[in-house]
Amino acid sequence: MKYSIDRTVNFARTNLAALLCLASLLLPIAAAAQPLRIAMGGEPETMDPHRYNLRLEETLLNDLFLGLTTFTAQGKIVPGTAERWTTSDDGLTWTFFLRKGLLWSDGTPITAQDFVYAYRRLQDPKTAASLAYFMHMVKNAAAVNSGAMAVNELGVRAVDDHTLEIRLEQPYPFLLERLLYPTAYPVPQHAIERHGDQWTKPDNWVSNGAYTLNDWVPRSHVEMRANPNFVEPVAIASIRYLPVTNEQSAYNRYRSGELDVIGSFPIGELPDVRKERPNELRLSNLLSMLYLVFNTRVAPFDDVRVRKALSIAVDQSIITDKVLKTGSEPAFSFVPDAIDNYEGFTLPHADLTMSERVGRARELLSEAGYPDGFDMTLRHVSNLENKKVNLAIAGMWRAIGLNVQLQQADLRTHFGDLRQGNFSVAWAGWVGENNAEHYLSLLQSDIGSVNYGQFSNPTFDALMAQVRNEKDKKLRNRLLGSAEEVAAHFYPVVPLYSTAVRRLVHPALKGWHENGRDMHPSRYLSWRAPIQ
Repeated sequence: MKYSIDRTVNFARTNLAALLCLASLLLPIAAAAQPLRIAMGGEPETMDPHRYNLRLEETLLNDLFLGLTTFTAQGKIVPGTAERWTTSDDGLTWTFFLRKGLLWSDGTPITAQDFVYAYRRLQDPKTAASLAYFMHMVKNAAAVNSGAMAVNELGVRAVDDHTLEIRLEQPYPFLLERLLYPTAYPVPQHAIERHGDQWTKPDNWVSNGAYTLNDWVPRSHVEMRANPNFVEPVAIASIRYLPVTNEQSAYNRYRSGELDVIGSFPIGELPDVRKERPNELRLSNLLSMLYLVFNTRVAPFDDVRVRKALSIAVDQSIITDKVLKTGSEPAFSFVPDAIDNYEGFTLPHADLTMSERVGRARELLSEAGYPDGFDMTLRHVSNLENKKVNLAIAGMWRAIGLNVQLQQADLRTHFGDLRQGNFSVAWAGWVGENNAEHYLSLLQSDIGSVNYGQFSNPTFDALMAQVRNEKDKKLRNRLLGSAEEVAAHFYPVVPLYSTAVRRLVHPALKGWHENGRDMHPSRYLSWRAPIQ
């Protein structure tokens, strides 16, 4: 928002903002029927924990389910359905002891067998779970997922109703963190067997989280209601998620009182937001990597010289400092700098000037047989910020002789096309864990469709295989650093930046804490007493 013309306009706009803020505080938030209204950046494709792919789906599923582990409002890992666990000396056997008295939302008791069923279903080839590899550390999981072994050969068993044993193929010291994801949630066998794929419809819904699915109208809303059988009572009885893909629209609806939480707003509004809504502004750095991925199966991007030329020509600092201006950190390695106890490989051209980058990139294109450049399409998700970033990248590539066209799509369509290999070069992102393997595994040749560019390198794969056999975190991180260096020399991706989140959160909402995972379970939230 920009002030202009004269003092009268300035006074009117300032007072309008104050009135809108006051009006939002005076909403009848104490009423139990008042839903919490949260904007989401697109449409969910599924509510099945085993078939999800999008970050927004993960957010929804985190309200609907509870895994063996969970996290606090501050992002710390704590017990979930499991009250405690033990690990064998060799790190290969983990035993989880479930809380007593756990129930599904329909009142059916939850047992360790529900987790056995869920983990088998995840790996069953019939489920077609693109993120099944998240749990491939479990013994025989990869073989089951490929169809080489029967699902009952998976290394999980119910010792009794309240004791679950998970045997691993190799040591995996990050298991407690991996169990946070929907891929490790229990799913209701009795509902799935009764309704098949229709079990995710609101009328058939059964879950074990703080909320249950009450209504789902595409392009309108996803509504959840408090689960009366959840282990703890919640303060907010109803949550309504609304798909709002346009940042300006989200900002306008927030200011008018239609939304209580928005995930972003136009960067140009930041100075005014800092001034007018300092108690509502939430800025935080996110454990994340935004990057470009090359389809290495498609010419000319099957040539490492072309990929290297395009990578060198991208100046990450210009993107973060001149385009975004949000506090996002430029990335010169594929693993985020914020990862604990990890020293990654920095791209060797990070310190080159732009003129040096352009000169070297043109040389590489000539060596590859493209002295006059070529035509190409850069795909990205359709929102204003992404458009600005990708326009800047297109300009950098035009400086080395390329004719770049931009193609945009909504979030679901974009990543669906990436999983199918329907692109040449595309924007992508990965958010989540505090370990380097979570990011580097995206480049493994056997990882499935989330290796969007189908990058394949036997040396890299061999190093990642060594990683999986190493129990010691320090040695594991050293191997990961070596693997990253190998992959970096083949330029399968262009790291861009680790993003900073800018949200607006209703000032009367309690329990919202910024954290590196940017996960904010609704069960921790409550309304303050309304202003009199």
